[in-house]
Amino acid sequence: MPKTETKGGRTYKRPYKRLPKGPNGGIQLLLIHNVENLGKQGDIVEVRTGYALNYLLPQGLATVATDHHARMVDKHREKLRELELEKLKSYRDLADELGKQSITIEANANDEGHLYGSVGAQEIVDALKGAGFTLAQDQIRLEGPLRELGLYTVRVHLHGEVDASLKVWVVPTVVTEATEG
Repeated sequence: MPKTETKGGRTYKRPYKRLPKGPNGGIQLLLIHNVENLGKQGDIVEVRTGYALNYLLPQGLATVATDHHARMVDKHREKLRELELEKLKSYRDLADELGKQSITIEANANDEGHLYGSVGAQEIVDALKGAGFTLAQDQIRLEGPLRELGLYTVRVHLHGEVDASLKVWVVPTVVTEATEG
């Protein structure tokens, strides 16, 4: 049954319990999954209300920090640690494979080697997909768009602790001219 509260003569339904406040005025949550730039699985963090209600809780990344949830995480911490180490090993293997890879991207360029457009993360992801690797666009970390022909070393962010280097060749598009007859 939803609770109700009255403010200024109006009655509002409140379908959720109040979330526990932390010492700094934020909301205390227990992380169910690792969240980049916030914490690891099992950590109790304090975040702003909007971040908790609009992102962490609906995405299933965190839950309310209660004693029960903390005990459950402690009980399963060893199993979670083994799973995390297994995932980390697979990311390191993928990083080694990517380090051995070299992909080629064709782009339109002028005679001086300047591209008419640029090569971005999406083109790199598409080229990697052709080589059998499935990555997300936000895992490709470019310092800026590639605007000239040449060889680039691109950083690929696989995990909080694992990055890979990928060699990307940007070559001119080969134009085949049709012979007139």
